[in-house]
Amino acid sequence: MFEMLIKYFNKQPRLGTLSTADKTGKVNSAYFGSPRMVDEKTIFMGLGNNRTFANLQQNPNAVFMVMDPGESIMDWKGVRMYVKMTECQTSGAKLDDLKAGIAKVAGEGAAKMMHAAVTFKIEEIRPLADFGQGWEKSI
Repeated sequence: MFEMLIKYFNKQPRLGTLSTADKTGKVNSAYFGSPRMVDEKTIFMGLGNNRTFANLQQNPNAVFMVMDPGESIMDWKGVRMYVKMTECQTSGAKLDDLKAGIAKVAGEGAAKMMHAAVTFKIEEIRPLADFGQGWEKSI
């Protein structure tokens, strides 16, 4: 079942939103197309030196939401993934590898914007619209 989720999460092109909050509870939501679901418990992504990064330094909890219209506009599919940042590297091999990969896909300018390589642990997965059906029937 998780193979199906990983394939859904990683398909390209796609956008998702990562929503964070600082230590006072001020919320931020930003869209991203590059996060990768590595396995059933892990998401990896790069971040610039921005509000999302600042919020995660204060509060490691976030939610990543990915959705698509499915077959028709009446058949929206998607999941909400509640995550916790477990690792953040602003230098070193992980960040260098991330920048190299981004440079190949999006160019040097995008790679230069990367400030951190961030790893999240997936703590909970819920359907986009939760009617008790479970996330498995939502993708």
